[in-house]
Amino acid sequence: MKPPLLLVRAADAPPETLAEYRARGGYAALERALTANSPADVLAEVAASGLRGRGGASFPTAKKWQLAAQQPGPEKFVVANGGEHEPGSNKDRLLVEKYPHTVLEGLLLCAFATGAQKGFLYLIEDMAAQIASAERAIAELRTCHLLAANILGSGFSFDVALHKAPTTYIAGEETAALNSIEGLPAKPRKKPPFPGEAGLFGKPTTVNNVETLAHLPGIVRHGGAWFAAIGTAESKGTLLFTLSNEVRRPGVYELPFGSTYRQLIEECGGGLANGRRLRAILPAMSCGFLLAEQLDVPIAYETLLAHQSSPGCGGVRIVDESTDVIVLTQQIAEFFMQEQCGQCPPCRMETNQFVHILKGVRAQQGPGYAEKLQRLADFNRKKGNCSLIEMAAAPVLSAVRVFAADFAAAAGPTRPPNQ
Repeated sequence: MKPPLLLVRAADAPPETLAEYRARGGYAALERALTANSPADVLAEVAASGLRGRGGASFPTAKKWQLAAQQPGPEKFVVANGGEHEPGSNKDRLLVEKYPHTVLEGLLLCAFATGAQKGFLYLIEDMAAQIASAERAIAELRTCHLLAANILGSGFSFDVALHKAPTTYIAGEETAALNSIEGLPAKPRKKPPFPGEAGLFGKPTTVNNVETLAHLPGIVRHGGAWFAAIGTAESKGTLLFTLSNEVRRPGVYELPFGSTYRQLIEECGGGLANGRRLRAILPAMSCGFLLAEQLDVPIAYETLLAHQSSPGCGGVRIVDESTDVIVLTQQIAEFFMQEQCGQCPPCRMETNQFVHILKGVRAQQGPGYAEKLQRLADFNRKKGNCSLIEMAAAPVLSAVRVFAADFAAAAGPTRPPNQ
């Protein structure tokens, strides 16, 4: 029988103390890594697990670690990214507040595998409860000599500091986080070089979402094959989902890949709170819409890609029969327009024009909007320092495709040319 894989044990419980965490096997993975494994052994288990980043980009974790691990030089860094700025997502907040030691043990394991000596827990400055919980957990580790020099007599030394990020959406991007830690404006850097090659202060740096790191203790303790046995062919383990007040039982839920959004909404969330008919969902702000008839598609990177969508960071948005999808699409476009950092002209132009075109749809200016939106997205693709250009385009283009009849009715008939 597989050991349980539960990141979220009790969402309404107080923050877990070091003693409580150790009572259920906490830091056993770190002890095993430091006393019986090499950094290469830990990296091999992560590779075998098939773990992918849980911040939304889904990049293979082992590949990111390997890039930093193979870099020469004695100075390297790791960053636990808890800069959760996406509306509708609360899973990182929950993990850091309730299970800080799970995240910190994952960060220590990442540091050991990649050869880092210093780490940062990156949180938003207005996360008061999370910051307090993290500070308590870090203090507990210092008291028990699980931080600083010669941890567990292994010769491995590592220390961590908490960094408070600005409240802007773009500050959650990994290279923007590096700039913020360095005391610079939290704006994305152009890549390459990638952080694993030249990150903080020009040194190799591994940046992982806190949910990604929270899986590491279980993987190292039970083995990569154990984790890989959960989920689907290309999507391993579990994922955290946030359901808002649109359902009867809002909260953060953990499901294995291969589950469905119907299970999430009906079995976990108890169905829609207002009793209306569900029309569609948006799996996360930067993803494509899924219609109600697609809710039984298994949740996995490979299956949702076939439907031009993705699990993203799991912050699910509900579209019911009363939702004005044109207004919703414009609101999403306005969010990205307001939150783009302003340093890349293509991103400024695209996000502003998206809003302008969608306002035209609502003003019944006729067809042609779909072609304009697609041309904008195609022209600007990959022209920014980060992926916000693609993130802003995905839900807008998806809405035009999925809700084609709504858009056509709102835009009105073709207007005759001026005489």
